[in-house]
Amino acid sequence: MAARVEHLTTSGYFSLDGGVWEVENNVWIVGDDHEAIVIDAAHDADAVAAALGGRRLLAVVCTHAHDDHVNAAPALADRTGAPVLLHPADLPLWERTHPDRAPDGELTDGQVLTVAGIELTVLHTPGHAPGAVCLYAPALGTVFTGDTLFRGGPGATGRSFSDFPTIIGSIRERLLPLDPATVVRTGHGEPTTVGEEAPHLDEWIARGH
Repeated sequence: MAARVEHLTTSGYFSLDGGVWEVENNVWIVGDDHEAIVIDAAHDADAVAAALGGRRLLAVVCTHAHDDHVNAAPALADRTGAPVLLHPADLPLWERTHPDRAPDGELTDGQVLTVAGIELTVLHTPGHAPGAVCLYAPALGTVFTGDTLFRGGPGATGRSFSDFPTIIGSIRERLLPLDPATVVRTGHGEPTTVGEEAPHLDEWIARGH
């Protein structure tokens, strides 16, 4: 079968700056019947492994290193042998959750990951976190944005390691130029499209958060 996108939702907690919040995370699986990658192994390695079935996992890709996006990554990697990949600018966040276990490889801007004949290009999109990345898969008509862009606006920037002007620049320069029909698959909540979000950039800037 051709490459496809699969989705599961996992629940747990996000903690930063002394606060703890209950969250539901989107976990994305891209692949075919034989191989796959996982984008953001959140909360429940058993659930993600069950969704993978017997497929070969090529990589556990982290869009950023907030604990709710990476807390299940080492366990999933250990049981599958797949490497955990993270942009190095997010290592300070990663080390808060996994001080004794480093990622296995780095994500870099422009890097291309290939799975089931599909290319996903890494776009470095800092702002929500210094090492935040999006993964653009033009053949699938989609971009996986983690917590950089949601339905209704940019990701939060009110906590440590984040910056509002930076995330606005990332969205303006890296995401809004994509085909308007591109489906935006987010780290939390419902998908949207580039075309749905692009007209609201000035509103977000005026809102300032």
